[in-house]
Amino acid sequence: MNEFAGFMYYVMPIIIMNMAPLAIVALGGLYTEKSGVINIALEGIMIMGAFTAVYASIVLTGWFAGMPIQAVVLLGLLIGALLGVLFSLAHAFASIHMKSNQIISATALNLFAVAFTVFMARTMYGVRRLPFTETIMIREVPLFANIPVLGPLFFTNAYLSTYIIIVIFAVSMVILYKTRLGLRLRSCGENPQAAESLGVNVYKIRYVGVLASGALAGMGGAAYAFTFQRQFGGEVFGFGFLALAVMISGQWKPMRILLVALFFSIMRLIATQSDSLPGLDQLNLPSQLYRMLPYIATIVVLAFTSKRSQAPRAAGEPYESGKR
Repeated sequence: MNEFAGFMYYVMPIIIMNMAPLAIVALGGLYTEKSGVINIALEGIMIMGAFTAVYASIVLTGWFAGMPIQAVVLLGLLIGALLGVLFSLAHAFASIHMKSNQIISATALNLFAVAFTVFMARTMYGVRRLPFTETIMIREVPLFANIPVLGPLFFTNAYLSTYIIIVIFAVSMVILYKTRLGLRLRSCGENPQAAESLGVNVYKIRYVGVLASGALAGMGGAAYAFTFQRQFGGEVFGFGFLALAVMISGQWKPMRILLVALFFSIMRLIATQSDSLPGLDQLNLPSQLYRMLPYIATIVVLAFTSKRSQAPRAAGEPYESGKR
């Protein structure tokens, strides 16, 4: 029993750290698709948010040597979210006002993000990867870490970004399903003509959906960089596309998204910690096989869930005012 408890105390913080950015980026995809705009640029937005957050942390720690590292993380998350909003604005303008193909527009942003971040890193520092070596893990959350059972599971070896994202995820769920804005957002993704007939500005609401997805994806990218990387080189290793798979597998419903994100986080735990997990460390399988596991699981899960896909009916369709 003690061995099992020790195992859970070891793996649960890692699973939660993986799940938080994955769930928040998937929720960002949910916001934009609920408004009627497909945004597969989540990967690119994550990259831009991560790059900006890491660069901001380098600058801030240089300007304010005594600044607490957790304050740097908080500002980095906010800056990443802001950059995500600005970057997604290009996709919103192209998709909503210019009525361009939403897949092509988002793909262009994905390609641009990788090239831009590498170019900027080489231009500013002469290296491909921005170094960020500060230790930002919270070993123990005061008071909460002393709670029996729950304390070691959820409040040790954690990151501030994880807790912030969990709170934002909960608030975003409330906004989407318990507010007038959320109702209008969902109506524009299902039947924009009917929403317009009731006085809803469909263009404005779709902008809100895309920009909200940019903010959440940018923050998710910043959290990913702070949590899993010590130097950033313009990649998040398919995390944005994995978030899209989480959203689709979760049938565009936040609680299901959370559960699917938990499943993929467990898969990622196996992929990254296979050499230290009981049983797996004795199989002597190639590490590359384990690293493929989250993506193999993505294909399998999508194969079984795509038949029951319940995407918003107007997602991906350019809207023209007055058209019936």
